This record gives sequence, C-alpha cells and structure tokens, in this order.
Amino acid sequence: MATYAQDRPVTLVESIPAADPAPLGLAAFALTTFMISGHNATFIPDLIWVGLALFYGGLVQLLAGMWEFRNRNVFGATAFSTYGGFWLSVGIFVVLAEVSKSFAAGLAGTNLPNALGWFFVAFAIFNTYMLFWSVRVSGAVFGVFLTLEITEILLAIGNFMEAHGHANSTWVHAGGWAGIVTAAVAWYASAAGVINGMSGRVVLPVGAVRIGRIGSPMPRRAEAH
Repeated sequence: MATYAQDRPVTLVESIPAADPAPLGLAAFALTTFMISGHNATFIPDLIWVGLALFYGGLVQLLAGMWEFRNRNVFGATAFSTYGGFWLSVGIFVVLAEVSKSFAAGLAGTNLPNALGWFFVAFAIFNTYMLFWSVRVSGAVFGVFLTLEITEILLAIGNFMEAHGHANSTWVHAGGWAGIVTAAVAWYASAAGVINGMSGRVVLPVGAVRIGRIGSPMPRRAEAH
C-alpha cells in the first residue's frame, strides 16, 4: 500500500529561545561611542578608543547583530551589524594610517577630513531611515538614533569645514558632546533591556511599542502559541 506524505507522523522540535542580544549590542555601542566622543570633546586622550572600536563596539556588536538574525529581528540585526561594521571600519582605518606609510600618504592634506566627512554622510543616510523605523521600537531606541543622527551630521560638517581650510573645530567638539548624549541614551536602553528582561516586567521604562518578550528594547519576532 502506498504511503502518502500527509499520513506520516510529523515531529515538531521547538528550539530554546536565544537570550536577548540587544542590551549587549547597545552597551558595546554606548561605551565605544562615549570614548571616541570624549576625545572629540577634548577630555579623553586619543587612540584609547581604537581597541574598543575593533573588539567591543566592532566585533561584539557585530555578534549581537548575528544573534538578532537568530531571533528573526530584522531591525536589531541590521542596526547592530551595521554599526559593528562601522566601528571595525573606523578602527582598521586608524591602524592602517598608523602602520602603513603608503596608506597614510593617501590621507595627506585635506584628504583625511574630506574622507571622514563623506564617511559620516554615508552613515547618516543609513541612520536616517533607521531613525524613521525606530519609532516602531521604543522611545529609548528612537532617542539613540535621533542623537546619533545629530552626532553624525555635526561631525560631517566639522570635517568638511576642516577640509575646506576652516581650522575652527567647534563643530567636531559639538559632535563629541552630542556623541556623549548618544552614549548615555544607549546605556539607558541597554540597562533597561537587562533589568526588564531579568524581572519579567518593566522596571526602567523605554516608552516601548514592541512585539514579544517583556523588557527588550528591540522588537522580537512573534512567538507561536
């Protein structure tokens, strides 16, 4: 007798949900942003942030983005993976400029600030549409993308002004202080994700419009019941 597919027993295996990677990604972003912004604001020495850009803001945040793919969270995966790549790019850029004479020669004169200006413009474009969609996540995440948008625009203006012969670094300093605000908002969102996720209830409010698990500052995929 023929056996049809619909007659065969089907075994459904439910995988164990992964821990929420959003607080880790936000923390990595916040700390690295704070360190480089403190340098731009002139109270933190230069280059201390390079290792953080490569490993914490870069590699760790990229891993958080990959885990968000596991959670089927397209917003978190896109945001964390992109800004993980952002920090890896900045870190390796500085390393190459320091260790490679030929690479450094290409950055002579106005090439460096002009290149950095376009770098921030490109990421501001990405950040703009993520800012629009972040209103569907939470107030805290919207705050991160809003302050980051301001930071990137200020840094782009400052670098373009330097490339065109304006030695005044006021715009870059302003971008540094805006970055510190960005880091503070991201740290808050990270802390909220940790304590709310551990408590199973809202302890630190994030103004959330989210789907899924309690306490996450990023949208989760809807679970089947």
